[in-house]
Amino acid sequence: MSKKIHEFNDIIRKLRKELFGKGPDRIHTVFVDNMAVSTLYGNLTASEQFIASTPEGKEMVHAARTSLIQEHYSNRTPEGMEELIGAKLEHLFSDIKIQEDMAVSVFIFDRNIAGGQEAADR
Repeated sequence: MSKKIHEFNDIIRKLRKELFGKGPDRIHTVFVDNMAVSTLYGNLTASEQFIASTPEGKEMVHAARTSLIQEHYSNRTPEGMEELIGAKLEHLFSDIKIQEDMAVSVFIFDRNIAGGQEAADR
C-alpha cells in the first residue's frame, strides 16, 4: 500500500473517531482521476447497533451518520488532507448501509490525484 493512501486512511479514521467515538475497523481507498473513493467497514458503535435493531432506528442512525459527515466536511476539510493530496477538496459524497455496517465516501478534488496510485487496504 502506498504511504499516501495509508496516511489518507488515517485522516479519515481519526475524524470518524472524533465525530462518532469510533473509527472504522478497516478502510479500502483507491485514487481515480480527481477522486479518492473510500470504503469503510466496521463503523457503528455498540449504541448505534442497538438503536438500529428496529426499522426506525436504522433510519435514524443512517440519517445521523450521513448528515453529520456531510455537514462536517462542508464546514471544514480535515486537517492535513489537502496538503497530503496536493489538491483542494471540492465535494464529498457519503453513504452508509447500516445492516452491513459499511460506508462509502467519494472525495472529489480540484485536480487529478491518482498519479499512478493503486488500490490499498488498511
